[in-house]
Amino acid sequence: MNFDAHSDIWTDVTQHHLKGERDIFRKYHYERLKKGQIEGGIFVIWNDPPYDKDPLKRTRQMMEAIACEEPDCADILKVSRSYSDMMTARSEGKMYAFIGLEGLKSIGEDLDLIDEFYQFGARHAGLTWNEENPLATGALGTPERGLTDVGRRAVRKIQDLGMILDVSHLNDASFWDLLDTATGPVVATHSNCRALCNRPRNLMDDQLKELARTGGIVGLNSFNEFVHMEEDKQTLENLVKHLVHMVEVMGIDHVGFGFDFSEFLEGDTLGSFSSQSTPFTIGLEDASYVPNVIEEMKRVGFHEDEIEKIAYKNWHRIIKEVIK
Repeated sequence: MNFDAHSDIWTDVTQHHLKGERDIFRKYHYERLKKGQIEGGIFVIWNDPPYDKDPLKRTRQMMEAIACEEPDCADILKVSRSYSDMMTARSEGKMYAFIGLEGLKSIGEDLDLIDEFYQFGARHAGLTWNEENPLATGALGTPERGLTDVGRRAVRKIQDLGMILDVSHLNDASFWDLLDTATGPVVATHSNCRALCNRPRNLMDDQLKELARTGGIVGLNSFNEFVHMEEDKQTLENLVKHLVHMVEVMGIDHVGFGFDFSEFLEGDTLGSFSSQSTPFTIGLEDASYVPNVIEEMKRVGFHEDEIEKIAYKNWHRIIKEVIK
């Protein structure tokens, strides 16, 4: 089975919820994840364009959609808030989803809102998406701008609450400021290797090593533009080369999956980060194709115990250690 540390499914759930639909996860996502042997993961609240103009309103919209969806799909999906919730879901043959926060633009400088989101069920947070905000600077922001004083306090609050702290969208200056501030495991749920694909959203080798030093994990990202600079080389085989490189740099205990599938996103939302006609890696078009990743891992020489660590055990360890 596989753990996907980054999914935008709540964005799709919210879009359908606003049209008056119910039981959305079952209708649009369950069978695809089941075919891909995805047992669970982190489903994020993201202030997707064009809704990022009022990010707090959008966040609360998404919270309302999740609250409506949770009882509708309770027989197949457990919205989990602890390690024991996850293990209960597994024992009952259900999928499970932790609620994540992909960026905290919505809070401005009001750190009390992190407490509100935690009480709702959020157990993961990053400080930014690609933008600059009052806390930190994302990958497309001013290169020299790092964390603010408020951002440093947000880091400490996130970790004190027992939430997984994510650096995936930070620029380099904010990354290093955060690592200077944080204690314990820090993760990048959905990033690849800059040594293989020179995009600012990918991580340099010294960043990979530093995340491993904290005890954290990097999740392999299937978004095609982070796999290779040349479109015809954005293939499953080249994606797995990122996995091999991560293991060589970080060690087998610090690598996982964070696929960031986005084929179900549309319009301005998809266009806000994708510049090509499709967002997927060839051979990994959506979650149903994840078994192809496992087969390619076997082909390049990963052993069964190594595959299990990357597929789910490493993320389970982080959840058990961090989430209180």
